[in-house]
Amino acid sequence: MKILLIFVLMIILYCFIKKAYKNTKDIVINKLKVNAQLSNQHHPKLNILQLSDLHLENISISPNELYEKLKDEPIDLIALTGDFLDRKRTIPKLIPYLKTLNQLQPKYGIYAVLGNHDYVLRPKNLKVLIQTLEKYNCKVLQNETDIISVQGTRVNIIGIDDFSTKRSNIEAAYEGITFGTNLVLTHDPNIVLNMKNYHFDYLLAGHFHGGQICYPKAYHLVKMGKLARMNIIKGFHMQDGKPFYISEGLGQTGVNIRVGSRPEMTLHELTLEIANREAVKVI
Repeated sequence: MKILLIFVLMIILYCFIKKAYKNTKDIVINKLKVNAQLSNQHHPKLNILQLSDLHLENISISPNELYEKLKDEPIDLIALTGDFLDRKRTIPKLIPYLKTLNQLQPKYGIYAVLGNHDYVLRPKNLKVLIQTLEKYNCKVLQNETDIISVQGTRVNIIGIDDFSTKRSNIEAAYEGITFGTNLVLTHDPNIVLNMKNYHFDYLLAGHFHGGQICYPKAYHLVKMGKLARMNIIKGFHMQDGKPFYISEGLGQTGVNIRVGSRPEMTLHELTLEIANREAVKVI
């Protein structure tokens, strides 16, 4: 009887793991409209593709599959919100994905910030990662801002470095900004709790993987900051009246399974304010 029970439990465990692994291939494309109330007022729009947490050691979509899923989507800008990999030998695996992103021909380019797993790399290997990103037309922002013009409307792309590894410098990232729409890219969304005095029109982050393994709640994330303890681990949210989005990410860490979450690619249609109001630190 005991042997039979063990056998049944092993079968159940096998089926559970098989289904959990299959979930990593069930990739969702989420589409959001932000500031949609302005869409009937002829305001310019910025179509953003956000990819986060590729974790190339455990990713279940090939570069070709990625292209096929996205080739017919309108993409003006690509935002990569950290955690590409954490092993030196994985860096070459990033190249075909970057080539694919270039194939999508984003009008305003590709932007990236780094995550906590990227900082696991030794400094010389981290430098190789950044150089690889830059070689394939990806601007890496480390507490700095780049500016684009969308139909005459200024957009400040603000890259805030990883909060969880204490590399964030919000003041440096906002330096020199005087007006325009503020689009913030960062990895750890917990940074929003420290941004009450800094304006952003939209903030994109990742880090939590939507829990990756939820049973039924992602209790294992409690050490990952206040947002996780509040069960704010994915999707669209507001903080101090400002909108932000947490991607569930494309790859997995630890074991290559997902339970109660799905890999995600996100298309954000951001309608822009036209007025050149001040967008600097708010006192």
